[in-house]
Amino acid sequence: MTTSGLTAADLTAADLEDDPHPHLARLREHEPAAWIPALGGRLVTSRALALRVLRDAGTFTVDDPRFSTAQVVGPSMLSLDGPAHTRHRDPFARPLRPARTRERFTAFAEAEAARLVAALAPAGRAELRGELAGPLAVAVVAEALGLDGVDAAVVRSWYGAFVEAVSAITAGGTAPQRAAEAYRLLTAAVEDAITASRPGSLLAEAARDEAGLTTAELVANSAILMFGGIDTTEGMIANAALHLLGHPDQLRLVLDDPALLPATVEESLRLEPPAAVVDRYATRDTDLGGTPVRAGDLVRVSIAGANRDPAVFPDPGRFDVRRHNAAAHLAFAHGPHFCFGAPLARLETRAALTALLGRLPGLRLDPDRPARPRGLVFRKPPQLDVRWDR
Repeated sequence: MTTSGLTAADLTAADLEDDPHPHLARLREHEPAAWIPALGGRLVTSRALALRVLRDAGTFTVDDPRFSTAQVVGPSMLSLDGPAHTRHRDPFARPLRPARTRERFTAFAEAEAARLVAALAPAGRAELRGELAGPLAVAVVAEALGLDGVDAAVVRSWYGAFVEAVSAITAGGTAPQRAAEAYRLLTAAVEDAITASRPGSLLAEAARDEAGLTTAELVANSAILMFGGIDTTEGMIANAALHLLGHPDQLRLVLDDPALLPATVEESLRLEPPAAVVDRYATRDTDLGGTPVRAGDLVRVSIAGANRDPAVFPDPGRFDVRRHNAAAHLAFAHGPHFCFGAPLARLETRAALTALLGRLPGLRLDPDRPARPRGLVFRKPPQLDVRWDR
C-alpha cells in the first residue's frame, strides 16, 4: 500500500509530525490498522476501529511498562486500567463534573482571558499561543490544583519537559534529563499544595479522598492533569483560533451569530485534535478489521485519523462551524479513559475566543508569519501570530 508515494513501512515519525492527514487518509482507506515500523506498532485510523480499541480496556490496555507517559511520570490514571484506574481517577474526576466545573471556573476563566487580551490590545499584534493560550491554560490549572505562588513560566517549563519526554519516547527515543528535574520541582509544589489545603484545591481534596492516594501518586496524576489541562488545552485554544481566523467565511458566521461558538470549538477539535495519538497494548491475540493483532502488540489510535473519517464526517478536511455532527469527534478519547477535563477545556477555549473576537477589532492572521499545526502526539502551531486594528 502506498501513501503519497510511501508505503506504510516507509513512513517515518517526521512524516506524521509534519502533515499527517494525507498519509492517514490513505492508511484509513487501504489498511486502517497498518503496521508502522517507525512507530513500533499498529496505527488505527478509522473511527469504527478507534472506538473499538478505546472502549475495550480488557483487550487493549494502557497498563503496560512501555506506555510512554508512565515512563515519564510513573503509574497514574492515564496508565492504569480496572480498579486501580478508578482509584487514581475518581478523586480528581468528581470535582470536575460539568455543573461543578461551570460553577467553579467560568468566572475565573473569563476574567483571566479578558485580562490577558486587554494587556495585548494596545500592541496591535501578538503571538497567541505564547501570550494567550498558554498563560490562560497555566492559570486555570494552577488555580484548580491550588498551586498558589508558583510562577506561570515555571509551571510551563515543567509541562514542557514532560511533553518533550513523552514525544521523544513515542518517536522511539529517550526522555531528556530535564524531565526528571521538572518532576522533582513538581513534587515539592504538590506537597506544598496539599499542606496548604487551599479552598477549591483539587490536590487537597484528592489527598483527603478515601482512595488514599500517596504523595507520589498525587504527583503523577498532577503531571497528567498538566498534559490535559495545559498542553492540550493550549493546543485546543491555538488550533481553534487558527482555524477560525484562517477561514474568513466561517469567522463571519461566528461574528454574526456568537451562538455558533460552541460548535466552532467542536469542529476545530474534530479537524485537528491537540492530542493526536493515544497508545494501547493488546492483552491477547485478536484482530482489527481483519488484521491480526498479537498479544503484546502496541496499538496506536490515531485520533487525528478517526476524526477525519469520511464514513462519519463528509468532506472531512473542510472546516465547517455548522457541521451537524462535529461533536462526534474523539478528541477527548472515549471509554474508561475519556478526558474528564473536557468541560473545563471547552470553557477555557470559549472564553479565549470570546475575549479575542470581542476586544480585538479586525483580528486576523499575520500574513508575514504563516502558521500551521505540527507534532506527532501533541499537535498545535509552534507560534500563532496575529494582528488587529488598534
